[in-house]
Amino acid sequence: MSGYFQAFDLGELEKKQAEEGRPYVEFLRRRGMSVGLYTLPAGGEDRQHPHASDEMYLVLRGQATLRVGDHDQPVREGAVISVDHGENHQFVDITEDLHLLVVFAPPDDPQD
Repeated sequence: MSGYFQAFDLGELEKKQAEEGRPYVEFLRRRGMSVGLYTLPAGGEDRQHPHASDEMYLVLRGQATLRVGDHDQPVREGAVISVDHGENHQFVDITEDLHLLVVFAPPDDPQD
């Protein structure tokens, strides 16, 4: 069997993100996608802007509302949400620290 793979431990990724003190930390970049962790504190402000890539969020922990255009979608642990490229979106009403796994396809850097 040939091929390349990478394996990650979520606890180690979260520890690294906490040490770096940044809200978004990318940990995987491949030709067709990039993946990172994104955290927002309870009561915090999400300063996202529309991205050139489609996005998928998996809520690992926390609770908030995802506002996409004029639609509000409550999210909590276990929620999986997709946002099309170019759409205005932010997490609002963050009532519990929000921990997200974010997939961009194709790869993107949300801090650009």
